[in-house]
Amino acid sequence: MKFLERELIGLDVEVQSAEEAIRAAGSLLVSGGAADASYVDAMVQAYRDKGPYFVLAPHIALPHAKAEDGVHEASVAFVRLKQPVVFGHQTNDPVELIFALGSASNADHIALLRRLTLLLNDPNYVQCFREAGSPEDIENIILRRNEA
Repeated sequence: MKFLERELIGLDVEVQSAEEAIRAAGSLLVSGGAADASYVDAMVQAYRDKGPYFVLAPHIALPHAKAEDGVHEASVAFVRLKQPVVFGHQTNDPVELIFALGSASNADHIALLRRLTLLLNDPNYVQCFREAGSPEDIENIILRRNEA
C-alpha cells in the first residue's frame, strides 16, 4: 500500500479544469506504478458520468474509479492546486486539495478511506496540507498522525 509517499505528491499544480485536476492527481498514481493510464481515464469518465460526487468536504476531492479499471496497488496520491477549480459541487466548491484513490479491492478502499478520513477530519491536518512547502512536509504530517 502506498499512502501519500513523496512520489505521489504534487504541490501548487496549475490546472484549468476539474478534469485536468483529476488527471494531475491520477498521473501520480501512474508514474508511481500504482495504476495504469486507463485508471486515470476511468476516474475522469466517472466524473463526467456521475458529477462531483467525490467532492466530499469543502475544497477537498477524492476521485477514484473501480479497481478493475487498472489499479495495481492500493494507493493515495495528493495534489494541491495552485489555484482552486470548480468541480460543480453545490456546497464544497472550489476544490484545492485532491486525493486520488486507487484501490485494488473493497477492503483496500475501506482501509485507504479510513486512513485518509482520520487526517481530513482534523482541521489542523487539512491546514497542514494547504501550507506544506514540500512533499517531505506531507510525509511529516503523516508521521505525526501515525504517532498520535
